[in-house]
Amino acid sequence: MAIQWFPGHMHLTQKAITERFKDGIDVVIELLDARLPGSSANPLLAKLAQGRPALKVLNKQDLADPLQTEAWLAHYNALPQTHALALDASVTAPAQRLIAACRALAPTRGGMAKPMRVLICGIPNVGKSTLINTMVGKRAAKTGDEPGITKLEQRIALAPDFYLYDTPGMLWPKITVPESGENLAASGAVGRNAMDEDVVAAALLGYVRQHYPGQIEARYKLDPSKLDLSALNAAEWLVVIGKKRGAMLAGGRVNLQKAAEMVLHEFRAGTLGRITLETPEEYSRWVVAAEAVEAAAQEKKRARKEKRHSSRQPATETSPE
Repeated sequence: MAIQWFPGHMHLTQKAITERFKDGIDVVIELLDARLPGSSANPLLAKLAQGRPALKVLNKQDLADPLQTEAWLAHYNALPQTHALALDASVTAPAQRLIAACRALAPTRGGMAKPMRVLICGIPNVGKSTLINTMVGKRAAKTGDEPGITKLEQRIALAPDFYLYDTPGMLWPKITVPESGENLAASGAVGRNAMDEDVVAAALLGYVRQHYPGQIEARYKLDPSKLDLSALNAAEWLVVIGKKRGAMLAGGRVNLQKAAEMVLHEFRAGTLGRITLETPEEYSRWVVAAEAVEAAAQEKKRARKEKRHSSRQPATETSPE
């Protein structure tokens, strides 16, 4: 399933971020979803940042698998000019941790003559506005359950010589890794009109069943002695869960839409348990596979273009002897 979502305001955000970099940014804070740290990292932002020091903040750590969070922190901390830390947006004093980490990444900046200029970015619905409100101790940014709440850039002073530039949540024009599209949709980063909830929920259930065995059975009180759960595919699990929770239509049919919305809501709220949808190794394999598919598609496109071009060339006339 190809999931794409890049509405008009994200295009404007891309342009605004480009202009902000021209004005001078010392450190880029990228807020990632700790449940999908690779899929929620914006490749477009990496290009725009052009090698500037980066602070990767794995937000919503309280919802993620703690062992996988440690693995992802090690992965990002091994990258050059990069530091990573984990937070959840409800912690009481995140500002000092972020300020200290940024100062360590740009030690030559600071003081009123050279104030620190930091850009904070993230995918939609990653909790950036909530984190900012926690840092400044007041409602500085709008928050909500729908992606795309923040629409305008704003500057926030976290210290007399430390300016934080907040930007709207942004994805990228083309999501080439299919698994990333599914994970972003499961997390709530994608608008509802860009996905089929039942397909996304089925993919989510398939991953959780494989990596966190018994967790779904425990949450929905499914008895393996009464039903051979191992023989069910992910879509069939959605039917079973819908029946268990009473998501029914007339005629005894399961309301798959309602069942899917329920599963996705419980994953996003953390009631399914502490789950991470990708390991660093898995994500690397997905990227390699996606790059191969993209390269093959580009080669086919190039071959078709050459064929069209050659067909337009006039035939060479042969001179009579």
